Amino acid sequence: MEFWQNIYSNFNPVAFNLGPIAVHWYGIMYALALISAIFVAKWFIKHDKLPISNDLFDSYVWWAEIGVILGARLGYILFYDSNTSYYLTHPWQIFNPYVNGVYTGISGMSYHGAFIGFIIASYFFCRKNKISFWFITDLAVLGISAAYVFGRIGNFFNQELVGRVTDVPWGIYVDKTLRHPSQIYEAILEGLVVFIILFYIRKRKTFDGQLALMYGILYSFMRIVAEFFRQPDVQLGFIYSNWLTMGILQSFAVLVVCVVIYLKMKKANSLI
Repeated sequence: MEFWQNIYSNFNPVAFNLGPIAVHWYGIMYALALISAIFVAKWFIKHDKLPISNDLFDSYVWWAEIGVILGARLGYILFYDSNTSYYLTHPWQIFNPYVNGVYTGISGMSYHGAFIGFIIASYFFCRKNKISFWFITDLAVLGISAAYVFGRIGNFFNQELVGRVTDVPWGIYVDKTLRHPSQIYEAILEGLVVFIILFYIRKRKTFDGQLALMYGILYSFMRIVAEFFRQPDVQLGFIYSNWLTMGILQSFAVLVVCVVIYLKMKKANSLI
């Protein structure tokens, strides 16, 4: 376990350089996440014979990805960044990858912001193309949950969102302190486990929207569990006592909303 515990001392988060631009494993993992989400969704379209053309789905991918990127960045600025007022008064800096003329990339993304951006983009796409919002989000969450594994592995490679202090033998040293590899926990719980459950129930769903809402419920529950192993964001810390974090608060809100909508839709469809 010695190599694993000291993996950050033996691993370079930069995969390679393109001139002055450093290509991080983090970026590669997020690119793989997008590619795998598309591949998985298209596999289900073909395998389950879903009524949507490849051209229409390809168009949807662009809408959804733009919504995710905008939502993730804006969500981070509104909920996590300590310089919120600066960005709100200098909005052109939100996506500026340069600091004092030096390329640093864009850091700071919020999952819950991405979730909201995804919903908004999906809604307007479906309205424009006159297709069911619940049908296409049921399809999307299958790909998203599978791809999420790559996203959290990217966080792990980037040595961010580290875990809380621990003494478990599989912990990893971060600045000479043994911590939970919470990014790996999240990759398994919020990605792999959620995908397996959705994969199993997809052909047993009784109404459109069931998978999308189940995703919201399952992800939120798994995220709340994982938050107890994850170190709170340094600029926020604990919101209340020594347990409530921004991640728990936001996940609980999504969990409640999804459960309420799920129960209402299930009841409405049982009356048909």
